[in-house]
Amino acid sequence: MRDFHFPGRSPVLATSGMCATSHPLAAQTAVETLKAGGNAMDAAIAGAVLLGICEPQMTGIGGDCFVLWSDASGKINALNGSGRAPAALDAADLRAAGETVVPAQSPHAVTIPGAIDAFCTLSERVGKLGLDRILAPAIHYAEHGVPVSDRVAFDWQRDAEVLQGVARDHYLVNGHVPTPGQMFAAPGQADALRKIATEGRDGFYSGDVMDDMLAAVSALGGKQTADDFASVACTDTIPISSTYKGIDLFEHPPNGHGATANLMLNMLKHFDIADMDPFGTQRAHIEAEVAKLAYDTRNRFLADPDYTTRLDHMMAPETAAALAALVDPNRAMPNATALSEQVHKDTIYITVVDRDGMAVSLIYSIFHGFGSGIASEKYGILLQNRGAGFTLEEGHPNELKGGKRPMHTIIPGMLAKDGKPFMPFGVMGGAYQPNGHARFVTNMVDFGMDPQTAIDAPRAFSDKGELKVERGYSDAVREELSEMGHNVIIPDTAIGGAQAIKIHESGVLEGASDARKDGCALGY
Repeated sequence: MRDFHFPGRSPVLATSGMCATSHPLAAQTAVETLKAGGNAMDAAIAGAVLLGICEPQMTGIGGDCFVLWSDASGKINALNGSGRAPAALDAADLRAAGETVVPAQSPHAVTIPGAIDAFCTLSERVGKLGLDRILAPAIHYAEHGVPVSDRVAFDWQRDAEVLQGVARDHYLVNGHVPTPGQMFAAPGQADALRKIATEGRDGFYSGDVMDDMLAAVSALGGKQTADDFASVACTDTIPISSTYKGIDLFEHPPNGHGATANLMLNMLKHFDIADMDPFGTQRAHIEAEVAKLAYDTRNRFLADPDYTTRLDHMMAPETAAALAALVDPNRAMPNATALSEQVHKDTIYITVVDRDGMAVSLIYSIFHGFGSGIASEKYGILLQNRGAGFTLEEGHPNELKGGKRPMHTIIPGMLAKDGKPFMPFGVMGGAYQPNGHARFVTNMVDFGMDPQTAIDAPRAFSDKGELKVERGYSDAVREELSEMGHNVIIPDTAIGGAQAIKIHESGVLEGASDARKDGCALGY
């Protein structure tokens, strides 16, 4: 239990249903969807699509998603809703033009959005209410507007410079970045959502809406075609898992990088984490070194599932043991790899559990803040730049090729014990996410923290040669880490965000939501 002398959040407790996500309107919408007879999948989709209006710099219908969900039997299912590079695009073309990375704000970074196909598929296959009902809240708020919240306004100000052309008309208010409390509306998206509500995926991937998106990238020299949009199809996958001290961590397989979290936990087994100060120097150092080696492994192996090499090797206990042996407990190693693909922090996460025990873990993103910065003229659909996650390195598993999915940084998580799922969770923060998953698990398992305390705890992350250490750590810890050879900085923004719902044996649901974002957990 937290010390009530200090600011903080208590866990949210309920029995009939719960949502935890990064904006209160989306959490409320999800709970109202449950009360209207929807299940957890209906509620998660309703809340997720609304988040594209509440947090347009983070996500939207021009992006991708990944979903884990458990059904009444306890089986954990996975769906890959990520899109592909246009068929006519190839890394060789960009190398010939002198590029060393995929330009993040160019049409070549725009992969075909996959989230809407996934949402339509899941609504039909798993949901109960139908698209017209679950999209109604997002249509309402897109039409009438939402007041911009504090964290959203902060991110908007930082990211708005990438907006180009008509995107500035759609995502600025009277030519300016909106301030907290100012209204933001997206009437064009309301019209697009109405088409999806009545026509399903065809209302997005063909006809007027598709023509609008295609015109936006074609005008800038993009190689996308109508066939690229028509061929979008989400993919059923089999979750991957690892075990840490009796707790099973389930992740989405590649092209997401959930295997990196599995590898980190497998490596952390070789250290006595529980005997360390949870917010002390030694734990931060060991975790940073483990992350460097795990992420270096990720960068070598993970890509489109048709191209990923040696996933079994990455997940093997022997690999974790060999890598853990490389960690010096007293000295930082040089950064293990220089990334050629681009990473960033922007995404949303939503989790919902219903009265029947279905648990949904859904993550949904346009990649960088405001994605590519390219929006369609009529409907104002902001297009993701997930193609910037490809590398241009010839022969690499994650090399840009037409029709291929890039390595993705967004990963939903699910925890289970003795074969029974008990906690859907997610940690936002782009590249940080696998590190965040591992830290969340060890916070609870090694230090006995409840989910809210585990989320609130300060974070550190070794990223591209810098050890980012939040202000929640003491200056003494930062100094000691510097003396060990880490290049320590305090990041400009807090590291990521997180949400979780714990399903107790009694049936009580315990929700937790990160104060680093504007959201909350709500139940009934």
